[in-house]
Formats: sequence, structure tokens, C-alpha cells
Amino acid sequence: MDDVRAHVVVSGRVQGVWFRASTRDVARRLGLRGWVRNVPNGDVEAVFEGPRPQVEEAIAWCRRGPPAARVDHCDVIWEEPRGEGPFEVRF
Repeated sequence: MDDVRAHVVVSGRVQGVWFRASTRDVARRLGLRGWVRNVPNGDVEAVFEGPRPQVEEAIAWCRRGPPAARVDHCDVIWEEPRGEGPFEVRF
């Protein structure tokens, strides 16, 4: 099965609630590659690469987030995979 790439932007109360660390843990558990980072406007941005079912599971998690988060929007753009490395939190 070919890998896919999803570029995700999550908005709401998503900074200061362990969103990035939790996203990293979920992505690593699912065996995905990519990254997650805070955006200056208060959003969280992530890229997930891997098999479509696991990427879709990561997106579904992002729509909920960790317990302290409040997700208002989760926008997904499907892109061509670029060969991301091991999933990491970017600063």
C-alpha cells in the first residue's frame, strides 16, 4: 500500500494543553512519520505520512485532541508524500 501525506491545521484551544506532545505520541504509536508545531496565531500544524488508515486515525484524533483541548476546526490538505523522517515536535 502506498503512503499518503496529510497536512493538518487545528484551531481552537490547542496550545498549552499538551496537544503537540500528545500528537507526537499518537503518531509514533501509529508508526507515522512527520512533525507537529505551534503556529504563532494559536493554531497547531502537523504533517502525517504513512499508510492511509493510520493517517486517517491520526486526523480523527486531531479532531478531538487531548482532554484539555477544545478543537474548533481541523483542516486537512492531502499532498504528495515527501519522505518525512521520524515523527517529531518542531519548535
